Amino acid sequence: MSVVQGSSPLAVRSFAAPVRTRPAGLGAGAPLSRIDGPADALALVAVELRDCETALAELVMSDVAEVPAIAGYLLDAGGKRLRPALTALAARTVDYTEPVARLMCVGELLHLGSLLHDDVVDDGEVRRGRTAAHRIYGAPATVLTGDFCLARSVLLAAEEGGHAAVSALGATVTEMAEGEMLQLRYAGRLDTTVEQYMDVVDRKSAALIAWCVSAPALAAGDHEAAEALRRFGRGVGRAFQIADDVLDYAEGTGKATGADLRERKVTLPLVYAMERISGLRDELTAGAPVPERVRELVQQVRDSGALDQAQEAAHGYAAEALAALDTLPPGEGRDALRALGLYLADRTR
Repeated sequence: MSVVQGSSPLAVRSFAAPVRTRPAGLGAGAPLSRIDGPADALALVAVELRDCETALAELVMSDVAEVPAIAGYLLDAGGKRLRPALTALAARTVDYTEPVARLMCVGELLHLGSLLHDDVVDDGEVRRGRTAAHRIYGAPATVLTGDFCLARSVLLAAEEGGHAAVSALGATVTEMAEGEMLQLRYAGRLDTTVEQYMDVVDRKSAALIAWCVSAPALAAGDHEAAEALRRFGRGVGRAFQIADDVLDYAEGTGKATGADLRERKVTLPLVYAMERISGLRDELTAGAPVPERVRELVQQVRDSGALDQAQEAAHGYAAEALAALDTLPPGEGRDALRALGLYLADRTR
């Protein structure tokens, strides 16, 4: 999935034109600028994203041949590059005057390492449309390459962001490790609550997004802006994960519909569905459904209203995120963060 899909360009409004606002829905009433959608937001930092891609390829290099082979294998598979984009846009929002490409790489390297680790822990088969790295290179080498990426990201945060940024990153890595452990604890537990699910999301996913978007402000020594951006990132991270879980029940996303359900992976839509559909929890507790039954259950979940309920939760977190931006200086950077936040809570692929 590319974060530029599903966007619609907006013509530049002249100064004499009346101010237009968003219609009803998420972000209703917010003034429209020429930044209206993810394509506009990403176009604003296209040069930075290109430079980040070059820097990432350099940063996974090592004279230990296995490291660039494994890290490069996953890096070349692509990805949304959401975290670097948020760092670049935040840099445009605050008074960050240094080249930003290497700072953008910090979150992506940490994310890369966590994916390598995750696939070993979960014994995953596919990542980004490719055979998972550990199934080609072996688990030990893949884990150690993940460690390399993590260490590289911490060193880079110190070099590019200074003490405040690297200290915050240390706290973030700690949260991520706790989130992974909680996810392992709740794996296969169909009695997982909404609060437990959100605790995992907050630590495992939202914490890193919050760091990525606050990093330029931390590096610039603007702690008030850093706190606002951190709150924005937390909300966006929560909304992003919930929206991703909802997409498991959609058609035409490029992923197998109902994969989470087939694996009995507890996500927010499934938690809500088990509250709404009589006997669903007991059926899944008894064992994994066969493919034909998965299709039937997916339709039942859609009909139950659980997806709408989960989407409403995503919208709530996104609204909190957008509100956090109000204290930041107005401009294209802030408008682009708002547009990307709106998209991530409401994406369809």
